[in-house]
Amino acid sequence: MFGRGDHISLNLSEDKVPLKKKPLKLRRQWNQLSKCQKTLIYMSSLILFVTMFYLISMEPKEAVISVDTTLRNSEKNTLGNIRNDPRDVVENGVELNNDNQVLEDPEGANMNNKVDNEQVVEPPKNIITFPDPTTLRQKAVVKAFKHAWKGYRQFAWGHDHLKPISEGYHDWFGLGLTIIDSLDTMYIMNLKDEYNEARNWVEKHLNFDINRDVNLFEITIRVLGGLLSIYHFTKDEVYLKKATDLADRLLPCFESESGIPYSDINLFTRKAHAPKWSPDSSTSEVTTIQLEFRYLSWLTENPKYENVVTKVSQLVHRLEKTDGLVPIFINANTGQFRVYSTITLGARGDSYYEYLLKQWIQSDKTLEYLKNDYVESISGVEKHLAKRTVPNGFLFVGELLGGAKDFKPKMDHLTCYLPGTLALGVHNGLPDSHMKLAEDLMTTCYQTYAQQPTFLAPEITYFNIQGENSNDIYVKSNDAHNLLRPEFLESLWYMYQLTGNTTYQDWGWQIFQGFENYTRVVNGYTSIGNVKNTANVRPKDMMESFFLSETLKYLYLLFSDDPKLLDIDKFVINTEAHPFPIGKANL
Repeated sequence: MFGRGDHISLNLSEDKVPLKKKPLKLRRQWNQLSKCQKTLIYMSSLILFVTMFYLISMEPKEAVISVDTTLRNSEKNTLGNIRNDPRDVVENGVELNNDNQVLEDPEGANMNNKVDNEQVVEPPKNIITFPDPTTLRQKAVVKAFKHAWKGYRQFAWGHDHLKPISEGYHDWFGLGLTIIDSLDTMYIMNLKDEYNEARNWVEKHLNFDINRDVNLFEITIRVLGGLLSIYHFTKDEVYLKKATDLADRLLPCFESESGIPYSDINLFTRKAHAPKWSPDSSTSEVTTIQLEFRYLSWLTENPKYENVVTKVSQLVHRLEKTDGLVPIFINANTGQFRVYSTITLGARGDSYYEYLLKQWIQSDKTLEYLKNDYVESISGVEKHLAKRTVPNGFLFVGELLGGAKDFKPKMDHLTCYLPGTLALGVHNGLPDSHMKLAEDLMTTCYQTYAQQPTFLAPEITYFNIQGENSNDIYVKSNDAHNLLRPEFLESLWYMYQLTGNTTYQDWGWQIFQGFENYTRVVNGYTSIGNVKNTANVRPKDMMESFFLSETLKYLYLLFSDDPKLLDIDKFVINTEAHPFPIGKANL
């Protein structure tokens, strides 16, 4: 090592010695500059340095913006900023006084309408937007939605259903059903923050690669339907990608000997099978997936989805029926109805008839065989199932047991979708007599609510047709539960939109008050076990996804001062209240 004071002597040739003339020359030139010249050089250097620092510190921008990014930015411009914290909520809306009258919210029903000004991108013209709520009743429904959503976000985020009393959750499929089912409801209500954090969850966390059995019908109407509906409104590609992935996983259900799909499938293994409790599928389930799969084929320009469900409709079309009425079970292997099974427009039969009409409408009225099946089935209802009570003559739709031999004076609440479907058919040119049937059924369905002290309908109602007692309707203890179902509210909305009769709005408001008074709890809304006793409704601690997807959506639409807020001449609504466009031309 060398010390600081040591020196080394090197003998270098002259051509190896570094020249020092240029540095000296530059220094002399600098010293010869005037003070003003030096100042100008200093200022120019400083400006150049600051400019370069600013350019380097800025994040680089992509020269080309992808379709996904453009749509996402346009969505942000329409619906505000995405937040990642599901519990970062502000509860607001309208207030109700002690008499459940709506009070105007001085700050507005929606406090979350901030516009993201960081990046303003003109949204594509085919994005559909909705206005803020305009009526006090609408604002009350928005407040109810926010209350339910707050509980879900706090205690069940990412899970299927909220258990609001025990502050927990219930997983059926493990796919966040409440989030996906509620997307278009939030969008229609213009709830920006809630919508955007739900959309963020779908993009980052919704994954169908799970080793779990799901029901083909339920996952189609809730998840596939929910994703396709919100895609139609927003044109956000994340929804279409998720929907296509899901549909591809469901296709093996249709690989049965007959083409009638199996009821269940494992999303990971993609192995389909009949339900564990029976070798048969429900007739309504295999015939209530067509709207969703057909619309996906239109969007992807891939006919495979529509082909499998069209085959199902054609197979059922060719089967023998009772004046258009079908048994509620069908075997996927044989493709035949179960002999002697019940005929009903309630559970396991209901939406078969609904989708006959709606498929015809969706196809721009080109699928004539489905319209013909629908018209024949309504004639069968009038001939075999429609009866009147004693003493007041309420019209109801009962059931046929044992291969259409025995009539049972029982009607599920599910059947109360029928008046709205009948009115929709008349609006599309079907027999005017169907409207009379719809109006009479509306009265009966209303009575199932109005005759209960809670003003909430039971799951099942029985009817007096022989004068055995003085009451037209009665409810058995085991049937007295209310699951927050939407079917009658759906019919109220159709009837109001088509007739303009505000009585239907008033009926809906009475039912909404029943929900507020007897199903609202601290952390959301709960189904109840007994509509017959206001002092003991027996809460069941469950809020299914359809309460947000259907029940509150139909109430919100019903209370609009614009009957065409969701125009039935432009949209066909699936059985889970998810709107799709009518015809390929409206994609």
